[in-house]
Amino acid sequence: MSERQSLLERIPWTLVLTLLAATVPFFASRYYIDLATYIAIFALFATSLNLLLGTTGLVPFGHAAYFGIGAYVCGLLMGELQVPFLLAFVLGGLGGALFAAIFGFFCVRLTKVYFSMLTLACAQIVWAICFKWNEVTGGEQGYPRVPMPDIPFLDWLPVHPRSLQMAKFYLVALALCAIGIYLLRRITLSPFGRILNSIRDNAERAQFIGIDVRRYQLYAFIIAGGFAGLAGGLFGVYKRGVFPDYAYWTKGAEVLIMSILGGINHFWGPTIGAAVLILLNGAVVSYTEYWPFVLGVILLVLLFAFPGGLLGGLETLWRRVKGRG
Repeated sequence: MSERQSLLERIPWTLVLTLLAATVPFFASRYYIDLATYIAIFALFATSLNLLLGTTGLVPFGHAAYFGIGAYVCGLLMGELQVPFLLAFVLGGLGGALFAAIFGFFCVRLTKVYFSMLTLACAQIVWAICFKWNEVTGGEQGYPRVPMPDIPFLDWLPVHPRSLQMAKFYLVALALCAIGIYLLRRITLSPFGRILNSIRDNAERAQFIGIDVRRYQLYAFIIAGGFAGLAGGLFGVYKRGVFPDYAYWTKGAEVLIMSILGGINHFWGPTIGAAVLILLNGAVVSYTEYWPFVLGVILLVLLFAFPGGLLGGLETLWRRVKGRG
């Protein structure tokens, strides 16, 4: 059993999953390329949130703030200043990290529900600024002039001409999201990640043995905000516009559900949760206009059936099968 587990751990899952996902444009329609792009971006967004939720033991309700900030920074730089896509993308992540540092400085001084509510309050401040600052953000109408980057080195792709632009951006977004998820995995498995785990398990004991709990929580908050900003930058470019809803608390609740659905105690849980939730949403919408009700019922059943998330449920099932064997 231990040998099999060590073998599974040595498999470069980020690379394997990325290569599998990269095949989508070659056999799928525009609709499924669109879904795959959503999954890639929200997998990065949800994984960044899980650095706080599953790794550090913090429950942020306002993580969408940094997603929205990254989207606005990237979109405005590209649309107004004609900054190249990759530079604007990185600056979007830095914008998310900067605001995470400012808000996190105050948020980590609180614990439990007070921490969660303060993160929500910070997100509402960001949303209100985006909603009211008409001269810069476009106010409630948003900023719809984000250009799609030119990606000439992928013009050779053997896909339908109508799907070429979408396929090219999907592959670039997939590569960038895979790099982001790989970096988050390295952070999670590093000594820094183990310190965050000890804080999650028992913050008082961690403080007692000399760990500066608030400082490490702030570092995690900044890193998570930076990666959320990167995801937001990609999403704004893909949608060809940035809108205040990107920073609204419901966007953060969406990725919170993704993380819980997939399993917060497993690194790949948020990615699985993002894929399942987005695919469920697409399937239900195609059959009924009452998709929020149907989707809610399905999620309730899944969460009650797998209280540890989908990956947690599969792990428990595997252990039972092995125990009987």
